[in-house]
Amino acid sequence: MSHTILLVDDEDDIREVAQLSLEMTAGWEVHAAGSGAEGIRKARELRPEAILLDVMMPEMDGPDTVRALRADPETADIPIILLTAKVQQADRRRFDDLGVSGVLNKPFDPMTLADQVAAVLGW
Repeated sequence: MSHTILLVDDEDDIREVAQLSLEMTAGWEVHAAGSGAEGIRKARELRPEAILLDVMMPEMDGPDTVRALRADPETADIPIILLTAKVQQADRRRFDDLGVSGVLNKPFDPMTLADQVAAVLGW
């Protein structure tokens, strides 16, 4: 089954690997954004089924982007999965407080990324 995903990450190579991974292994339609602000614009425009969002980005980080998406009625109900290299317990609690669907660790395995996303979202 095909799904539409928005991938938001400021690192070009991570966006490229994740996008190729999700498209090739799962056949999903993946749109990419290189910043939180661009991600918010694309989320409003595309209304994806889910958003994969990097935590550490310049200007507007992942948590700020989540708060902006949740505050907008157009995007408030889109499931969000955070991608992060930060795995400290305090960070996990802070992420849980944002109301995200899940947190996936970076670096991720491109061969299992789609399975991990599907498991978090119940697909």
